[in-house]
Amino acid sequence: MTEPFSTSDSNPAAPHRSGVVAMIGPPNAGKSTLLNHFLGQKIAIVTPKPQTTRNRILGVLTGEACQIILLDTPGLHKPRELMNREMVRVALDTLAEADVVLFLADATRNNPDRLAKIGREFGEYLREVRVPVVLALNKIDLVAREELLPLMEWYRDLYPFASVVPVSALQGDGTDMLVTELVSLLPAGPRYYPDDIPTDATERFIAAEMIREKVFMLTRAEVPYSTAVMIEAFQEPDDNRPVVIHAVILVEQPSQKGIIIGKKGSMLAEIRRKAAPEIAEMLGRRVSLRLWVKVKKKWTRNESILRELGLSR
Repeated sequence: MTEPFSTSDSNPAAPHRSGVVAMIGPPNAGKSTLLNHFLGQKIAIVTPKPQTTRNRILGVLTGEACQIILLDTPGLHKPRELMNREMVRVALDTLAEADVVLFLADATRNNPDRLAKIGREFGEYLREVRVPVVLALNKIDLVAREELLPLMEWYRDLYPFASVVPVSALQGDGTDMLVTELVSLLPAGPRYYPDDIPTDATERFIAAEMIREKVFMLTRAEVPYSTAVMIEAFQEPDDNRPVVIHAVILVEQPSQKGIIIGKKGSMLAEIRRKAAPEIAEMLGRRVSLRLWVKVKKKWTRNESILRELGLSR
C-alpha cells in the first residue's frame, strides 16, 4: 500500500480482509482525485468539469492485512443521451459487485436547494444498496468548521451510513481514517492482486484518458463532452527510442474539429505538449505523441463506437 496509509492490525490473529469498494456519488465530487491519492499515482483523470469519468476504473490498495479493490465510477446523474445512460448503468452495475459502497459527496454543495436535489436524486439510489455504505464528505478544506457538523447530520438523516468521514481528497486530510473504516467493513478474504499492481487499466487506456483530460481542460462549452480519444497505435521499441503513440480525437461536428485543431494547429499542439510529458512519466520513457482529429457525427449515440470505447456492452 502506498504511504502514508497503514492498515496493519494490532491483533496478529485478525483475518486478512479484502473486497470490492464501489465509489459512487454526484459528478465532480472528487472520486477520481481520491482514487489517485489512495494509489499514490495518477490512473484516473481529474478536471473541474462534471461527468469527466466515463468508464469504470479499478484501483488496488494493498496493506499488510488487507486489500481494497476500489472501483471508481462515472458520477450519477439524470442521463439524456445514450452515452450518459451507459455511464449511469456502469455506475449502478458496479453496486452489484460491491462488498462496501463509498458514497462521496461535495461538502461545498451545502445550500438548501442543492441538498434537496441530492436528497431527491441519490436517496433512491442509496435505498437500493444492500451492503454497508460509508459517506466521505469531501472538500472539507473549503468549508468553515461550523458548517461541517450540521452538514454531517443532514446526511445522517438522509441515509443510515455505516460511518461518516470528513476528508480532503486533494490534501489527504482524513483519508487514513477513511481507509480504516472501509477495511473494518470488508469480509475476510485473500489478496486478489499482486502487491505491485495498482490497477487493471492498460497503459493504452490511461494514455487515451490523459489526452482526453487535456481536451477537457483546454476547450469549453459542449466540445469536451463531444470528444473521445482512441489509440490507434502504441509502438514500444526494444531500444531507447521513444514510444510512438498514434491517437485520434473524435468529435461530432466539423466546427468542433476546427476548435480542437486551433489556428494553424495551435490547440492540437497544446494538447500534445501537455499530455506527452504525463504519458512519458507513466511509462518511464520518452514519448512521441501524434494526434489527429476525426469527425464522427453522432458518435455519442453510436452503439458500435461506444462499445469500442468500453462505454457500452
